[in-house]
Amino acid sequence: MKTLNIPESPGARDFVALGALVTRLDPGLIPFSFADTYQVHVSGGEFNVAANLARCFRKNTAVVSAMVDYPIGEKVESEVRKMGVDGIYRRFKHDGVRGPNIAQVWSDQGKGVRPPVVFYNRANEATAQLKPGDFDWDSIFSRGIRWFHSGGIFSALSPTTPELVIEGMKAARKAGAIVSFDLNYRAKLWAANGSSAAAHEVLGRIVDEVDVLLGNEEDLQMGLGLKGPDIHSASKLDPEAFYRTIEEVSQRWPNIKAVATTLRDVKSTNRHLWSAVLWLGGDRYLAPTMELDVLDRVGGGDGFAAGLIYGFLEGMSPQEALNIGWAHGALLTTFPGDTTMASLEQVIALSKGGSARIQR
Repeated sequence: MKTLNIPESPGARDFVALGALVTRLDPGLIPFSFADTYQVHVSGGEFNVAANLARCFRKNTAVVSAMVDYPIGEKVESEVRKMGVDGIYRRFKHDGVRGPNIAQVWSDQGKGVRPPVVFYNRANEATAQLKPGDFDWDSIFSRGIRWFHSGGIFSALSPTTPELVIEGMKAARKAGAIVSFDLNYRAKLWAANGSSAAAHEVLGRIVDEVDVLLGNEEDLQMGLGLKGPDIHSASKLDPEAFYRTIEEVSQRWPNIKAVATTLRDVKSTNRHLWSAVLWLGGDRYLAPTMELDVLDRVGGGDGFAAGLIYGFLEGMSPQEALNIGWAHGALLTTFPGDTTMASLEQVIALSKGGSARIQR
């Protein structure tokens, strides 16, 4: 059976993420066209995992990204430090007019029958300018590295960002780290950078370097061009469609040791049925199903990834690691914002069947 051999180097960074830092503007329950005020959350799919691992799970983490020297950059950099994450940046100067910029993600919370609305302003985004050679990976990994992570949103920003992902992954593998990737397939981002036709080929080359792949069956099919079963006819909580797609993944990419995803059946914006599934070296693991009262659904998948990775880093059994990810992702949806306000003790209690409506 394929296993995850995670280094235990004393003094090593537990986790390094490569990805975009963004500001999320959130009017809460008020639709955008009527909103007068917004909360600003510092976010980013890859950063969220690093932040959750540092904040909740007390791990030594870093984010590798772009930083713009202007007031919004100061805000973002401050929030990264508050979460306990080391920032490793290529810095850009703002021209005072057009940028380059830190991207904005606009996302409300929705309510009941009204779904959340998400759209972007990624014009002249500094992170999209990142390219191979921008970072000294030998220096970044000089103290040791246990786990390296990136994702499909960052990879979709420009023709150069996926090449940087591959460069970072190769360096991390050379340093002995486990490498993970969250497909997070977003068709509008691939279309916007003019490379939607090449997404399958680009993501396929990235997955060649990966040990642990995160993504649901739709991500796997749309992002990697796999046929798989009909994702629209299967039950949202039935893991069989996911497992059948995994068979294609393991045949095409024999380097993949583990694949995991959340399972979510959305009854309304604020009522979800929530589970998760893990495939590890051919063995299958399924989390319980829980009924969630959702406040803010953004970041739940990143919360799941952080908990799962924590479980692996701690040497937990696959089922325990899956349940930690499932519990942390669920708790994250009960707070506003994209990163956690949960404690490790709360996560562990819920993962063992604590206070929640759980269908065993």
